[in-house]
Amino acid sequence: MTEFLQQVINSLSLGSIYALIALGYTMVYGIIKLINFAHGEVYMVGAYVGYASMSFLKLGFFESLILAMIVCTVLGVVIERVAYRPLRNSTRIAALITAIGVSLLLQYTMMFFVGPDPRAYPPMPSFMNGSIDVGGVIIKNQQILIIGVSVFLMIVLQFIVKKTKMGKAMRAVSQDPDAARLMGISVDRTISFTFAIGSALAGAAGVLVGVYYNSIKPLMGIAVGLKAFIAAVFGGIGIIPGALIGGYVIGGSETLVSSLGYSMFKDGVVFAILILILIVKPAGLLGKNRKEKV
Repeated sequence: MTEFLQQVINSLSLGSIYALIALGYTMVYGIIKLINFAHGEVYMVGAYVGYASMSFLKLGFFESLILAMIVCTVLGVVIERVAYRPLRNSTRIAALITAIGVSLLLQYTMMFFVGPDPRAYPPMPSFMNGSIDVGGVIIKNQQILIIGVSVFLMIVLQFIVKKTKMGKAMRAVSQDPDAARLMGISVDRTISFTFAIGSALAGAAGVLVGVYYNSIKPLMGIAVGLKAFIAAVFGGIGIIPGALIGGYVIGGSETLVSSLGYSMFKDGVVFAILILILIVKPAGLLGKNRKEKV
């Protein structure tokens, strides 16, 4: 039982990070039906901004987290404005290829400046290095911090989407952009705001991963980005609660496989989950199948 609870804590830590990234995928898809494959690289940039702010600017964890979210917010808005907005009325395949191109551009631009080698995050403050023992279950302070920060950001996101004017605009644009425009909603500004929020969450996830694994590299966004995308598909892409559920399911699956001694197969299990969900319920756990007129 103790071992099971220990793995639950580990699953919550990892799942929280996947959920933060998956939210960016699902919000962008929900509003413009685009799979933003560059989202994983925004998360990577967030990790490096956190590293630079801690190493060179000597900022603390929370200041670095906020700075990474701000930088990634600006980056997400610039990507949307420069790369995606001109293709708004193009085919989906054109936008998808552009997303892959932006992803590669960010990867190799970062590699040009920082090199391909992994870097270790600077030592964390003393309050993040301890742990508590609850009936034999060891909970690290870092895990508490990761889960706490992630849950706080998810609550803020829910508040924005459900209670604010911009959140109502986001929901309206996701339902019917043309009707929303006729009602006086600025569709372009709403889409930019969606990219901004999703990118800010990805930036936060990047810093949390750097703290958790103590290692970052320019290509770190590929695998994690794909897994977060799978989490979004699992829950029903375009559905915010689905992304949260998917993130925790994927994180839990990875942790379970690793705890059984098959860590080499954890990536394979995640992609097997994707294949299974596409066969059994293509719209995802919370999605509804819709018939398309031909």
